[in-house]
Formats: sequence, structure tokens, C-alpha cells
Amino acid sequence: MTAAQKPCRESRVKHADLMVGRRVLEVEGRALLKLEEAIGESFTTAVERLSGITGRVVFTGMGKSGHIGRKLAATMASTGTPSFFVHPAEASHGDLGMITRQDAVLALSNSGETAELSDIIQYTRRFNIPLIAVVGQEDSSLGDNADIAIVLPDCPEACPMGLTPTTSTTMTLALGDAMAVALLERASFTSSKFQELHPGGNIGQRLVTVNEVMHTGDSMPLVRDKVSMAEAILAMTGKAFGCVGVTDNGNQLVGIVTDGDLRRHMANDLLVREVSDVMTPSPKVIRANALAAEALWIMNESAITSLFVTEQGEPQGIIHMHDCLRAEVA
Repeated sequence: MTAAQKPCRESRVKHADLMVGRRVLEVEGRALLKLEEAIGESFTTAVERLSGITGRVVFTGMGKSGHIGRKLAATMASTGTPSFFVHPAEASHGDLGMITRQDAVLALSNSGETAELSDIIQYTRRFNIPLIAVVGQEDSSLGDNADIAIVLPDCPEACPMGLTPTTSTTMTLALGDAMAVALLERASFTSSKFQELHPGGNIGQRLVTVNEVMHTGDSMPLVRDKVSMAEAILAMTGKAFGCVGVTDNGNQLVGIVTDGDLRRHMANDLLVREVSDVMTPSPKVIRANALAAEALWIMNESAITSLFVTEQGEPQGIIHMHDCLRAEVA
């Protein structure tokens, strides 16, 4: 091969690789669309059954299905559905004791004939433990013995031999994710609960809530709407937020006075004017259970540095942009 021929060959190889990658994604993408159309009553029944148990969702599967099962158990556990994985071979040597009568078993097997699953199947039948199967063949040992069988649509594997688990595992993974999200929404799993299970890393930092970093009580700069601007300015300078909130007799936050308001109303009579004449009415506010990232976004969008936190119109706290930055929310 000459030096001139080598770049041409490398280019052909790269093009062939790209075509293979696109073909695989196309095959698996079509399968997911087919799966979307295929899921129905068995899916909703499975979600309902899982949401009603008092124990945990126990995933099991052999080989590639086992790897998918481990991932799905982690996903469910992190989104509020207690879950873990039991290896079917280890289950036959004592790990069946990890499965209780309050649990439900979710078994994954494309063929439905995985021999290593037989002891788990028998165990669930003996102790009346709900068994949900995700299978490629309903007419199979696993599908026949399960309380609920979710059957994957018949789609070719993406490898040219049609043997390597590719399309089938992608569909199983996507189906498990769909179940996890359905359970999440049934349980009204909030971002604050998510943060409790993800305290570390970037996710935990991004999910800091406003009530975790806001200033409350006497730390809030507040005055009544009938006081003079002299008193309002004293309240502003006594705190470090560059603003003062204005409340009415019902303790509703009706306005805010900022440094910008002072500049716009600068005049000889400023100190004797009522605060209600100078304030900006209906200020931007946020809920205590909102994410600090949302508060930071509002402040950036509105070109302000502080935000009052209210509940039913009453001030509960105040958050400054620096509070978000100190919490590494960005």
C-alpha cells in the first residue's frame, strides 16, 4: 500500500464505522418506537402492583439482562422506590433469603427460559410474592409463571448475526426507566426528596432548595408600608441585602425598595416621604421549596441580587445571589 493509498483506506474504514453506528441506532430507535406502541395494560398493572407493595422491588436477571437489572434497581432506588438486585445464581445458594413476602420480584429475560431463574420463580410461587416478568416471549417458562408479563415487541437485534443482546436490552432498559418514572410521579417524588438521596456531587449541589440557604426571622429587612423613607433606609443599611421589603397590615409583601429605587427618587424630600410612594410594587418572589438554581435564574433574568421568599403572600425569608454562589449553585 502506497502512502497515497493509506489515507483513502482510513477514510473508507471511518465511513464504514459511521454507517454501522447509524444503522445500529436506527434499528434500536425503531424498536423503541414499537415498544412505545406496544405497552398497555400489563405495564399499568405492573406499575400499580409495584406502587402498592410495602417492601422493595427486587430485580433479577442473568447475563446482559442482569446488568440492565442492576442499573434499573439503582434508578428506582434513587427515585424513591426501594430496590436492589439479586443475582439468580447466588439466589440458589442462600440469597433467596434477601427476598421477603412484602417485596415484589421483577425478572428480566428476553428468552423467558433462563435456567438460573427457576429457583427464584419457584420461591415467589411458594410464598405468594408478586412476580413481574419482562420477556421477549410470553409463551415461556417465565412468562407463563409470572403474575404479570410485559412482553417486548419482536424486533431484530442490532448485530449482523442477530444474536448479541442489543435491541432487546435497550428496550428492557427503556421500559424499566418508564416504570421508574411512572412510580416516581405516582408517589409525587419531588426534587427535594431527590436531593436527599443525592447529597453528593454536582446533582446534590444543583438541587439545593431555597429554604436551605435563605435568611429568616430578624435577618429579613422589612418595614410597614406607612413608615417614612428615613426608617426604610435605616432598615436597608442595617441588613446586607441592598433592599427592604414592604408589608401591609395583613403582613402581605406588597413592595420592595432597592438601591435603584433610591436613585430614581432622589430629592430633598426623600427621607420624609412614605415608603409606599417610593417602593416597587408586586416584587419578584419565590417559594421556599423551590430550587436555589431557580432563584438564581430569576435574579439573573431580572438583574436583581436578592429575592424574597413568600408563602401565601407572607414573607418567610430572603435569599441573596451570594447565598446561591456559596452553595455552589450555578
